[in-house]
Amino acid sequence: MAQAWKCSGLRWSADGPVLVWDGGRPSALARGKRVAFGVAEGGVRTCVGARGHACPVGAAVPGRSTGARCEECARLDRAHSVAADTVADDPRPYRVYLAWFGPGMVKVGITAEARGSARLLEQGAVCFSWLGVGPLMAARRTEELLRAALRVPDRIPYAEKRAVRATLPETAADRAREVAELYERAIALPAWPDSLVREPLRVVDHVGVFGLGGLPAAVGQVSELVAGGAVGGELVAAAGPDLHLATGGGVVVLDTRLMTGWGLVPAAAGELTVPTRQFKEAAGVQDGLF
Repeated sequence: MAQAWKCSGLRWSADGPVLVWDGGRPSALARGKRVAFGVAEGGVRTCVGARGHACPVGAAVPGRSTGARCEECARLDRAHSVAADTVADDPRPYRVYLAWFGPGMVKVGITAEARGSARLLEQGAVCFSWLGVGPLMAARRTEELLRAALRVPDRIPYAEKRAVRATLPETAADRAREVAELYERAIALPAWPDSLVREPLRVVDHVGVFGLGGLPAAVGQVSELVAGGAVGGELVAAAGPDLHLATGGGVVVLDTRLMTGWGLVPAAAGELTVPTRQFKEAAGVQDGLF
């Protein structure tokens, strides 16, 4: 029986997207690479635990869950989380950013300054600009100010991001326009926290990093992995947690968060035999799994 591997998620490095396996081994994902794996026969998807600790009961989790955590581990994971707004005493400086995912889709968010642009890559931001930097609570108050005064959301659903990736404006200037306009409106607002230092407008474009130029419209996405199923295709683009794979039936999007918690094995044929959901509009022991 082939060795089963456990995926701990997709990470973005300076060289591009990398799948990380339990134990820390990385698999770089270059465009044009053949991605093929199967789910172990008879396998069950189990909880990935919380904050570096294994799930104490090894609970089974649904195949469609992107978090791959049981209810208790999910609660523990969010108990000390900036994203969940349960931390107020983090002494690190934080940046406020404006991120653009497509026409009409701009959000505001915060990220630790030490993380650089990693958070924007993880979310699949097509382009972004920093807005300001300062203490956590000042950054959080600025985020709330933009949400209340300018009605800027702090979340964009992944389904909406995926739907427009193949139809983005062709030039970087056109992609940057909404971020620049919102930046000017944001810095003109009164009541900015005194401790937040405003940063100049510098729009960073990720189309080249993600491989979105000339991207074929996806016909659908993997809805879940199942025991005995297989995924296979040529990587044509990667954005956030998503891999756009060219298959015999067209481009299909795989959210790599669906891979966590499963035992994965090599698949020679590379066929797509897991459940998919169509978009409404066609928009020995081996050294590693890939």
